[in-house]
Amino acid sequence: MLTNMYFKFTIKTIKITEKYVNLFFEKSQALQRASPCGIIIGNGENVANTLPKMLIFLIIERLTNQYRGEKTMLNTNYKEIVDLTAVGGQNPKKLNDILRLAASEKIAPSSRDEEKVLFVGIDFQNDFMENGELAVPNSHKDIENTTKFLYQNFDKITSIAVSLDTHAPHQIFHPSWWVDNEGNHPNPYTIITEEDIIHGKWMSVENQKESLEYVQQLENQGRMKLCIWPLHCIEGTNGAALEGQFSNMIHFHSIARKSPIHKIVKGKAPLSEMYGIIKPEYDKNSYVNSEFLELLKGYDKILVAGEAKSHCVLESLRQILEHYQDDVHLTSRIYVLADCMSSIPGFEENAENTLHDFINKYHINIVHSNELTI
Repeated sequence: MLTNMYFKFTIKTIKITEKYVNLFFEKSQALQRASPCGIIIGNGENVANTLPKMLIFLIIERLTNQYRGEKTMLNTNYKEIVDLTAVGGQNPKKLNDILRLAASEKIAPSSRDEEKVLFVGIDFQNDFMENGELAVPNSHKDIENTTKFLYQNFDKITSIAVSLDTHAPHQIFHPSWWVDNEGNHPNPYTIITEEDIIHGKWMSVENQKESLEYVQQLENQGRMKLCIWPLHCIEGTNGAALEGQFSNMIHFHSIARKSPIHKIVKGKAPLSEMYGIIKPEYDKNSYVNSEFLELLKGYDKILVAGEAKSHCVLESLRQILEHYQDDVHLTSRIYVLADCMSSIPGFEENAENTLHDFINKYHINIVHSNELTI
C-alpha cells in the first residue's frame, strides 16, 4: 500500500495527482496493490527502496516536466525533440530519429479535432536567426517560446503552415542590382527612392524602366520604401532552410498527428520584394495566393508567429486582414503570439503602432504564448 507514503528527493515539494499515481502503478510490476492517493515529494535525500529504479526515473522526469509547466500528453519529452543549445546552429538531431519517435505516439489524428486550429510560422529560417545573414535580435528566444507552445498545445493544433523566404543573389532588393556613378553597389540597409533614381544617385544595372516603376509603386502605396538587404535566404543554402529545432517540432507534429505541413515558398520574383505570404509588394501580374486565403476559412483559430515581426509577419497579417476586411468573424479569430516574434532594429515602433491599428480596425488578438488557452 502506498497510503500516505513519502518519497524524498532533493527537488521542490510537488503534489502528484491521481492520474500520475496510476501511471506509476502501470509501469511497475512490483506494485501489485495500491490505493490511489496524493503523494508528497519534499526536500531530502532518501528514496523509498520499494520502487524499481525505472519507476523512480519516470517519477523524476514527469515531476520535472510538470514543475516546469510542460504538459505530458506525449510519450516523447520536449528535449528529445528540441535542443535549445543548438538553435540557429547545426542541428544535432537526425530527422529520421525524430520521426520514428513521432510515429510511435498514440495521439488522435488532427482530422478528429472538433475545433480546428491553424498555426502559421512565418520565415523561421536560419538567416533570420541571431547569427544569420539578416539577423533578428531575440530570434533564438522566439524559437524557444514557439517550440514550447507547440509542444504544450500539441493535441490542440490541427495544422501547421510555414513560409520560406527564398531568393537569388541578383534581385531588386539586393546590392548587385544597383550601382552609383562610380560603379559601387549600395551597402545593406540603404534606402533607394524614386528621387535617387531620377537624379542618378542609383541606377539599376538592368530593367531600368521596371525598376523605377517598382520604386514608384512602393512609394505610392505609402508603406515601404525600397530597402537594400544583405544577401539572405539564398535558394539552396543553409540560410534558406527552416531553423533546425523549429523544423524538428513541426515535422514531429506532422507525423504524430497525421497532418501535412503547408509550406509556402515566397520571394523568388526578381523585380519585387514579397514580405507577406499572400502577394508581392507590387506585381504587374497581380499574383495572389488565393489557395491559402481560402484555407483560412476552415479554421476556428489562426495563430501567427515568425520573423521578422516588423516586416514579413506584419505584411502577412496586413494582406490577410485587408482581404478579409469585411469579415470580422474571421479576422477576430486571428491570434498573434507577441513573444514568438521580434522586429528588425529601427522598425520596432512602426511595428507596434501598426499592430495596435490592426486590433482596433480588425479585432485581432495580441497574446503571449503562455497565456493563450486553446
